[in-house]
Formats: sequence, C-alpha cells, structure tokens
Amino acid sequence: MAVSGDGPIAGSSAYADDEVGACGATGDDDVTMRFFPCYHVVESMRLGMEPKLAAKDAISQSRENSLVLLELFLPSIRRACTPELATDGHFSNCCIEPDESPPLPHAQFDGGATAAALSCSLTLDRVGEVLLFLNSDGLSWKSLEPLENVQVYRFIVHGFQQSKTLPSLRLLAAYTFGHNDLQTCQLWVDQINASLALEQWRPKNLLVFVHPKSGKGNGCKIWDTVAPIFSHAKVKTKVIVTQRSGHAYDMMASIGNEELASYDGVIAVGGDGFFNEILNGFLSSRHKAPYPPTPSGFLPSDTCHDSFCVHDPNETVIGTSSQNIEQSPLLPSPIHDGSGAPLITDEDPEFPFPIEHFRFGIIPAGSTDAIVMCTTGARDPITSTFHIVLGKRVSLDVAQVVRWKTTSTSKVEPFVRYAASFAGYGFYGDVITESEKYRWMGPKRYDYAGTRVFLKHRSYEAEVAYIEVKPEGKSIPERGSLSGRKRPFWSPNKSDQAICRVNCKVCSSTAPCSYPGETKWSISKGKFLSIGAAVISNRNERAPDGLVADAHLSDGFMHLILIKDCSHALYLWHLTQLAKKGGNPFDFKFVEHHKTTAFTFTSSGNESVWNLDGELFQAHQLSAQVFRGLVSLFASGPEI
Repeated sequence: MAVSGDGPIAGSSAYADDEVGACGATGDDDVTMRFFPCYHVVESMRLGMEPKLAAKDAISQSRENSLVLLELFLPSIRRACTPELATDGHFSNCCIEPDESPPLPHAQFDGGATAAALSCSLTLDRVGEVLLFLNSDGLSWKSLEPLENVQVYRFIVHGFQQSKTLPSLRLLAAYTFGHNDLQTCQLWVDQINASLALEQWRPKNLLVFVHPKSGKGNGCKIWDTVAPIFSHAKVKTKVIVTQRSGHAYDMMASIGNEELASYDGVIAVGGDGFFNEILNGFLSSRHKAPYPPTPSGFLPSDTCHDSFCVHDPNETVIGTSSQNIEQSPLLPSPIHDGSGAPLITDEDPEFPFPIEHFRFGIIPAGSTDAIVMCTTGARDPITSTFHIVLGKRVSLDVAQVVRWKTTSTSKVEPFVRYAASFAGYGFYGDVITESEKYRWMGPKRYDYAGTRVFLKHRSYEAEVAYIEVKPEGKSIPERGSLSGRKRPFWSPNKSDQAICRVNCKVCSSTAPCSYPGETKWSISKGKFLSIGAAVISNRNERAPDGLVADAHLSDGFMHLILIKDCSHALYLWHLTQLAKKGGNPFDFKFVEHHKTTAFTFTSSGNESVWNLDGELFQAHQLSAQVFRGLVSLFASGPEI
C-alpha cells in the first residue's frame, strides 16, 4: 500500500512564518503528521519562547503522546475531548470511517437523559490495544497490548492537550480508536456525543466577525486555521469578514435582539480595538444606566439621554478632598448597589445585565492582544478556540466613558463609549495618534511611534478627580498623613498581591467594593506626562506583568495611574520597569496609583486625545465609571 509522507502536511515536517521564524523536523512520519511539532515550535516562538526551549516542548509533547500513559492523558482528555468521526474526508460530529469493508447500517442507540458508564477493549492507532472508559469523569484509557492492525472500523476523538512548558497554552491532538465491529464503534460515538450534549455551557451557534487587516493583516488566515475546530465540535458559525472601519459596530448596533438571541455569543477575530468596536456596537443600544459623575466647572442642566440624565452637581456633596485641593469637587454620585457596581436601569429584557448565557470570544490577530493575554494566559488562536468550543466563562468589568466636550469651545454633548481594557491620555494618546500615520508598518509602528513620542516628552495641564473607596477594615487617611509619593491607602506589598488567575477568589467574591458613608473624592491637578485607567492588568509581550500586575478581570475597580511631569531619564526608568517582569513601575515620586470606581478629567488645553482599547477618542472633558462583570467572555483566566 502506498503511503504519503509528511512533507505535504503543513506543520508536520516543516513550518515557517515570515514574522517569527521557521522549523524543520525529520523522523517518524506518523508521529510528525499526528502532532505537528514544527507548527507548535513556531507558535511557541511567537509567544516569546526561545527556539531551543520551543523545540524541546514540542518533542516532549510528541513523546508523551506516543507513550500514552494514563496519568498523563487522563486530565487532558477529561477536560478537553471533542469527539467526532470522519468519513470520506468530511468531518462531522459522528460518522464511521470504514477501512475496506462496505458501510453497514448504523447501530441504533439511545443515550437517554444521561450518558451511562461504558468500557471495552479497542485499538488506538500507533499505540495498540487499550481499554477505553467513559463515565461521569470523562473519557480515558489504559494500554493493554502492542499494536496489531486488525481493526476494520475506526473513530477519531479530537481534543486538546496542555503544554508542558506553558500551562495556559493548549495544543491540538487527535486519537483514532478502532474495533472490528461497526456497532461497537457506533455505540461509543453515540455515548460520547450523549455525554457532551449534557454540557449545556458549550456553544451551539456563534456569530463571527473577522478583521482582515488586523495586526499583521492575517485575520482571514487565522480564521481558516481554527475554523475546522468549530466544525469538529459541532458549533455552527455565521462568518462576517468586515469590509470597512466601523462595519462590525454597525452590524452589532443594528442587529435585532431576536436574531442576536439565536446565537450563544459573538467572536472577534482581531485585536483589542476590533473587540472594542464589537463591544460598543452591542452595548450602545442595549446598556442603559445613569451617566457617571460630571467634571467640576460646568452644569449641563438640560442634558438627558433616553432614560437616564446627568445629575445636578449641587444635589450631593460626596466628600472633601484629602489631597492637593482644599475645596470639595462637588461631584454627584452614580447609583450603586451593595457591591459598589453602578446599578443598571431600564434593562433590555432580552439582554439583562450582567449577562451570563451570552458570551464574547476573541481569537487573537491583533498587535498586542492584551485582553486575550489576561483572560486566557496565551496569545494563541488555538488556545482561544479551546476556551470557546468548550464553553468556558469568565466575567469581565467594563468601563463606561462619557465625553462631555470634544474641545474647550464645544457645547456639552455627552457621547458614550465603553472600554474593556484601558483608557489612556497624554503619552498613550499621542502614541496612538502618531501610529496612525504609519499603519503600513504593521505592529512595528507602535515601537516607532512610541520612540518619537518619548523623545518629544510632552506634558499636559489637566485636572483629575477620582473616588477613594474604603475597603473593609481600613480607614481613609487624612490629608498630610502620607509622605513622599502618593500610594493607595490599601495598597498591598508586592509579595501580598493577589494575581488574577483561574478560579480567582477576588473576581468570584460577592463582597462589596464600596461602603456607604466611606467614599471621598480627591483631586489631582498639574502637568501630566500620561494618565491611564486600567480595567484589567493589560499583560502583553512588551509588559509581561502588565500596567498593573494585581488588577483583576471582575472586581469592580479601575486602576488610575497618574504620571506627573519629570525628566527624560526618570520617565525612561519608569517605562523600563513596566517592560521588566517583576518590575516596580509605581515606585517613583512622580507616579500616583489609585484604585477607584470612577474618575473625571478636564484638560486645560484646547484639545486632547485619549486611547480607548487602542482606538482614538478625542475628549476635552470626560467621566468614567466601571461596571462589575458587565459582560462574559469565553475564557477562564490564565493558568498558574
């Protein structure tokens, strides 16, 4: 019988990427075609792994898979198996692939309400005879005898495996079982499918938006790579490749709730900015809540929007400033519940917030992909697809940002945008503005634009007011009780920081993040090199710990980072600490870090540009507040 070599199979004996590198392999064709080691080496290098370490990781995966030790495979299979069978080269959820005998009628089997325990002896390709088990714990097997090529009918179980060197990374795997009885194979297929059908959180129908020009312009290529996984998992997808800027926003804003409810979620194949576009299209017509507090200095008395209005600053005086300024900022408070998160009024009955059943997913194809890094732990399309098809869920805070005035001479016209990761002014706004001139450079434009902006070293006069929220068991310090640089009064030591991970206790806690009567406003005014508000940690390849290492996905807080004017050398030192794993970017006198639920901003200049999740946002005056767990993502948080 003629056998095709592994050469024509991309990723098996060779794989290359112009932006990363290339890998070649030789050896057992069956092993390389089964585990695609060259593909995994290049993708690991893309994540920053050294070539030698990436090769060792790929080899270890292939070696462990070939041995099929029960203790190595049991956890992976239990968590991640996505069974299916192949016939005539077409993949569906369950079919039988005959080797030489003509197909026989499928055996009738009713899995019933629950999948019963099942076990029998089958053969596993390139392993031998195994005893296969299916019970409430999942699918597993143990080896019995060396391989004897006697099976006639086969079925394939597709799944994922955890990387040995990068715990958050998932790798594709396929297991071919065989038996000489067709009805036995069909029994296993039906039983496995019945077991999977009980997992109600798995999506069945998804709306997918693909940004063809995102990042390096390979959005369509990345979707083509992961699309077969959705087919294997029996997940229907409606794919829309965007044709222009704002296309996804318009689609999400105009789609009817009845049609949208027919999907289990929406997937973005692109970067953080593309997800921001989809998120804003979804929330713009569905999320109705009071505006955040207004900046001091103006009273938009007739400003209303649908069912919610701007409050009169003279109605409530929240507290006195404990820093910088003696007078009260006279800012109104949004309506909050006991958890500290703003209450949401006039909900859309079809999409009540916070939403659990309807989830968003991101398959990374952008320049930084910070949201994916923080929610899955890996900037990898296969890993993100793993979280999606298995129906993982994690709640995500979202910041509502209201622009009151575009320029200093503009009328007060509130305009709402949402940010899921970051809002930045000064250095951050200048970088995104400068980078737009060099889009032809791809992701490298951010490094070039960042260098140019850093050399200019511009500072901006502005006023920022923010809420100080008292945590349980702490007291708000009086003015003058802090010496040197300003630090949050409950800031933990670095060794005591609770990093957001899988099953995070902070995010799952129902403890309130603010307490009645213990809320104060503080004002910081002066020249700033940058102002940043991080909703999540924003880990990325340039900042391994992110902007704020201990920021959480769903704790109801933003982290306000104020960088006062300083010398070039000191600012460079601060930036190098951000780029260093385990660095201390806040350990400077010119840096202020405040945990808050809301803040306001007023520029002293004529114009100002903000960076919202990688998108330009011009605002002379704005307010922002965070909504705890407003949306859900197909993710579970990074592994330890």
